[in-house]
Amino acid sequence: MACMKLGSKTDAFKRQGQAWFCTTGLPSDIVVEVGEMSFHLHKFPLLSRSGVMERLIAEASEEGEEKCSICLPDIPGGAKTFELVAKFCYGVKLELTASNVVYLRCAAEHLEMTEEYGEGNLITKTETFLNQVVLRNWKDSLRALQTCDDIISYDEELNVTKRCIESLAIKASTDPNLSGWPIMEYGGPMQSPGGSVLWNGISTGARVKNTSSDWWYEDASTLSFPRYKRLIAVMESHGIRQEIIAGSLTFYAKKYLPGLNRCLGATDTNSSTCVAPVALEAPPSEEDQKLLLEEIDRLLPIQKGLVPTNFLFGLLQTALILRVSPSYISNFEKRIGMQLDQATLEDLLIPNFSCSMETLYNVDCVQQILEHFLAMDQITGGASPSLVDDGQITASPSLTPVTLVAKLIDGYLAEVASDVNLKLPKFQALAASVPDYSRPLDDGLYRAVDIYLKSHPWLSESEKEQLCRLMDCQKLSLEACTHAAQNERLPLRIVVQILFFEQLQLRTSITGCLLVSDNLDGSRQSGVAGPTERGWASTARENQVLKVGLDNMRTRVSELEKECSNMKQEIERLGRVKSFTWGNVSKRFGFKLKSRMCSAQEGSISNQNTESRKNEKLKDRQGQHKKNSTPKSR
Repeated sequence: MACMKLGSKTDAFKRQGQAWFCTTGLPSDIVVEVGEMSFHLHKFPLLSRSGVMERLIAEASEEGEEKCSICLPDIPGGAKTFELVAKFCYGVKLELTASNVVYLRCAAEHLEMTEEYGEGNLITKTETFLNQVVLRNWKDSLRALQTCDDIISYDEELNVTKRCIESLAIKASTDPNLSGWPIMEYGGPMQSPGGSVLWNGISTGARVKNTSSDWWYEDASTLSFPRYKRLIAVMESHGIRQEIIAGSLTFYAKKYLPGLNRCLGATDTNSSTCVAPVALEAPPSEEDQKLLLEEIDRLLPIQKGLVPTNFLFGLLQTALILRVSPSYISNFEKRIGMQLDQATLEDLLIPNFSCSMETLYNVDCVQQILEHFLAMDQITGGASPSLVDDGQITASPSLTPVTLVAKLIDGYLAEVASDVNLKLPKFQALAASVPDYSRPLDDGLYRAVDIYLKSHPWLSESEKEQLCRLMDCQKLSLEACTHAAQNERLPLRIVVQILFFEQLQLRTSITGCLLVSDNLDGSRQSGVAGPTERGWASTARENQVLKVGLDNMRTRVSELEKECSNMKQEIERLGRVKSFTWGNVSKRFGFKLKSRMCSAQEGSISNQNTESRKNEKLKDRQGQHKKNSTPKSR
């Protein structure tokens, strides 16, 4: 730390209890009261350096008292600073440091210690030290700024705070690896080759620390929030990057909001800072934390991705715990909604801090966040994709973020579905908020619905069907269809639909496999130039595997047809419908395709068998005809 010694005399002051005495041998003729401390001094040294003291002594002397008494209640820095001022007036050695120069500068201004009352007076000395020493060094500028909280009344006149903040902002926005004031750390006896700093050819034991852009976060967090806020504003005016500002605000919030660290948990992998905030001995009051949280919301950049998503969720949870204004909670929800595609399932699991405790997790908050995301997605051009002639989806620029969010919400639904207190309308509202085009498959939604049905067995049949309508049976994978066909919790109507569409998927897959197999066989027979012998062998193996898979699919189709037939007979036996035939299944259960397709598909295999039998009989008749015609020709 930089310092400067003023004067040449030894210390001639002695303290006795709450009083200071000058030990020059002459009796004191003036008493200066500063707070609870009394200074027994002499008039001449004081009035020769201070205009204020000269006037006060003159006024007191007019009253005719030999030993006058003066009170200085408003001197900056109090009794400790006046002690240094008095020593300066007596010519005693005075050490200027970054910790006392601001107090002395303001006290000198208050006492009018200008050059009119002696060359090299205290105003000149402190101003020179402040400009040429303190403001040229990061640490000293920081220490000086920390002492400015007690001299607010002199801030506008002397601009000490402004100059300190300006100095810090310039240094923070400058790369210390390129500037002339590198941050040093002392490594002791361990030295890296070529890494030590030399002074006149001698190793000093210090090495230059290769710093990153967050090197000043810890130092800046030691400032009071009003000073820190002004520092951030000046940094922004100097063009420092917004992500660096966001990182500093994140660091500051983690240090002064104890609940935030608990919300983020022990593993904070998305933190943008490489240094951890130092815990406070005495955490701020709840009211101070509310005010800080509101100010953090105002200062944080609004651009997407500059603030870690898990940190925003931590701020939201802290705001819910502290019960801040609903407008600020809405602001945090909007910020999260802008980058919901970057969130994780753990982020969405916000505990319910309400007094009623209806549900374990705050589903309403997630609903609001999702709505903000969808609204922002529409504004940025993420409209639902259009369908072309062949039924394929034309992807929009924001389809990927929407798809990620859909998968995230489906996972969240599966997580909260086991909560017995979660009402069906709330579950349905959240699931239905996700656009249909954002789900390539409904497997995740089916899993959530199945868990909800398992955890809420008291639902009526109509409520179960209403819940299952959230799913699109045509968008279930074969694995999901197989599971759903055997799921006793699903309504019978839904199971029939799933079986029907599973059969369609299998037939479509079989048709595609047959086309591929025919193309491979046709290419080989036509002798088309192409693969080498090794390539033909590989193709043959793949064809063999394809045929095995085809046989398995045929077996599965046969099983599904038997299941459908048995189910039809069971429904007819129960007598739920008077005239129930397989031809009106589609009308009864809401199939989108005509029932003639199903009956035609049921008879396709039998028709093929009938045609093959007719062909065999025709061949037999032709053979007998040839035998009978042979003797006649002879």
